[in-house]
Amino acid sequence: MTDCGCEKAKAELEEYLHNELCREDAADIREHMESCPDCSAELRVGVAITEVVQRACKESAPEELRMVVLTRIRDIQAGHGALVD
Repeated sequence: MTDCGCEKAKAELEEYLHNELCREDAADIREHMESCPDCSAELRVGVAITEVVQRACKESAPEELRMVVLTRIRDIQAGHGALVD
């Protein structure tokens, strides 16, 4: 393994966060992150954002909002049917 450098680490940060890199590339990025304060700070931000998005995707919309959206969709669909006839 060799230090991949900031440019590669930053370019492949998303893939690294989502475990989408091959083992060797992931090891290079991990090694770089351990020795580079700037890139490790970006990694911490990326981890925090990823965790927030994952939590948000598990939550359901409030029932009232859900009903408003569904009603609006039905209204739009009904309007399309009237235009086609």
